[in-house]
Order: sequence, then structure tokens, then C-alpha cells
Amino acid sequence: MKSIIENANWSIPSFIENKNYKFDKEKILTSLPEKFIDEAIQSISKWESYVPTPLRKLNKLNRELGFKEIYYKDEDKRFDLKSFKALGGAFAVNKIANEKGNVTFATATAGNHGRSVAWGAQRLGLKCKIFISEFVSESRAKAMKDLNADVIRVKGNYDASLQECIKQSEQNNWEIVQDVSWEGYKEIPKLIMAGYTIMIKEIIDQIKDNSFTHVFLQAGVGGMAAAMIAGFAKFSNSIPKFIIVEPQNANCVFESIANNKATTVNIVNETIMGGMSCGDVSTVAWEILKNATNYSLTITDDEISTVVAMLAEIKLSEEKIIAGECAVPGIIALIGLYKKKEYLSKLDLNSNSKILLFGCEGLTDTAMYEKLLKDGLKKI
Repeated sequence: MKSIIENANWSIPSFIENKNYKFDKEKILTSLPEKFIDEAIQSISKWESYVPTPLRKLNKLNRELGFKEIYYKDEDKRFDLKSFKALGGAFAVNKIANEKGNVTFATATAGNHGRSVAWGAQRLGLKCKIFISEFVSESRAKAMKDLNADVIRVKGNYDASLQECIKQSEQNNWEIVQDVSWEGYKEIPKLIMAGYTIMIKEIIDQIKDNSFTHVFLQAGVGGMAAAMIAGFAKFSNSIPKFIIVEPQNANCVFESIANNKATTVNIVNETIMGGMSCGDVSTVAWEILKNATNYSLTITDDEISTVVAMLAEIKLSEEKIIAGECAVPGIIALIGLYKKKEYLSKLDLNSNSKILLFGCEGLTDTAMYEKLLKDGLKKI
């Protein structure tokens, strides 16, 4: 494995320190209210199929990098949806249905969020409309159709599918359950984010000594990243450094931090990490991310397949881990930082570092996973 770390292209195209960092617990838990978090955890933990997902140690990787510990939250085991997204959309659907009754739900998605909304609607016997871009695989589309959702494919990227979802929902009086917020649409994204926070509650329960020093957080629209920070604000007495990881070609959070304001990114070249291919940061997430993140960086697609294969072949851990393309950016970023000694010093990454990574999805797209695994095996 050492040769892979030494010879592969673990590049970090851009890296920035957040000059406006100030961790304000009260402000964070105002942006994502504790009452939403409490309600989400109480609700989800009572679902019939609920089981906390595993927190695994990447001991083989850590022996090469020399930190204290590297933990990986394995969301491949989340319900039958194999993604953390199952927590948010389905919770919001459940709450809305309890309040409004027989409604039709709608959302735009790159895959995993849509499955959660569709699953939530199916559980309640309600209709669901899912809007996807031309870049979403047919495998992901089928997974949502199998949950009785009507899937509408839209020409263009994710942002185009979102605009079409909003347009048709307004025309048909459908209830939008979207994981990105905009002016006048903020409460439902907060409910979705609240659902995600149960991951931190599980981690705190799984490791009583939860004094992590560094947490790597993938960002698309930023909802998961902001929710994890809110989870730490609520459940942990120890606040780590938070590092945002994005695709080089879809770095709206990075640009927003660099410009000190929410910034739109025009996505010209699509990334393999489709679930993170977002041009705009959620306004609700931005309220948390703009001050509570320490660093932001980007990665390329180059080593996605490498890490997928290394996890499957037990090169990083003592057990096989099935990871989708959006599960591995934290590992790539960590190795990339290791290769740049000046970054190690800046982030204070050393033998005392206790690191948390989020394997936010597992086998959610069989065709994509098999291709990545095949390509990755050639490299390792």
C-alpha cells in the first residue's frame, strides 16, 4: 500500500484556511434548532428497521500515515438505502405527512436524497415525484422507480433539475422536500439536516472518549457538513477542526469561504462524485459553515477508484468496506495532506491526531461501483 500512497496522484488542487472561523455553539444551534434535532432523533430511532451504523477503524491506513486513530462512519449499512441521506428526506416526509396528510412529494436529486424521499413516501403510501438531471445513472433512476416514485429526467445538470422541480411543484401544488434552501424555503432543509445529526449521536454513543481532533466533511450543497458541525455543537464537549472536502469542479463551499459570501459555481465538467456536484451552497448550511469550518480543500476524481478498490480489498482496514464514489473524498484528502508536509503542520496533523471520516454512501449505484472497483483494482 505504501507504493500507492507514494506514487498515486493524491493531489489537492486548492486549499484555504477560513479566516472568519469562530465556533459559536449558540449561533449554530439557532441556525439548526435543537428542537428539530431532538425530534428527528426521537422519531428515527423508533423506526422499525433502525440500527446505528458501524464506526470502523482504518488501522492499516493509519499504520502508514502515523496518526493516533482514523475512524470511518460506514453508511453502507443505513437501512436498505445504504446512504446517510436516508435519515433526512424520510424524516421530513414523515413529519410533513403527519401535519398535512395526503400530499404528493417532490424533490430534485443526484440519487441518494431522492431515494430517501421516495422511501419515506412509500412507507406512508403517498405519491412522489423525483427530478433528475441527464447525468444521473439509469441505475439510480431505477432504484427510485422501484420505490414507486415517478422519475422525471431533465436536460442539464442538478441545478436544472431543481429548477424544473420547483416549477412543476408550484403548478401542481406538490410538497417540495429539498435538501438545499433558498429565500423563503428554509424549514424543510433544516428538518432534513436534523435527521442527519443522528450520525453524531451514534458516534458519541459508540466512542465514549469522543475527543476527535480533525473531522473531514464532504460538501455538495453543504447540508451534511453543516449538520455534522451542529451535531458536535449539541452532543460533544470537544470541538475538533472541521475540514470541508469538495470536487475540484464543484467547489461552491470553497469559493464561498474564499469570498466570504455564498458564491455560485458554474459546473462545466461533471465530477464522478455526482452527489457532490452542486453549484450553490444551501443558505441554511452556509449560516453554519461560514464561521464554523476551519479549512476547505478540493480533490480531483483521479483516485476515487483507487480508494474504492483499496477499501474493498482490505488494504485500509481489517475488514472489507463497500464505499460509493462520494464516500471516499475524506480518505483522499487525508492522504493528500499527508503528502504535503506544510499542510500537516498547518492543520496540526500528527501522531496525536484522532481523525473522523464519513463513508457517506455504500452500494447505491451498482454499475458505477463495479466500474470504479474494476478500474481501481488495476491501480493497486
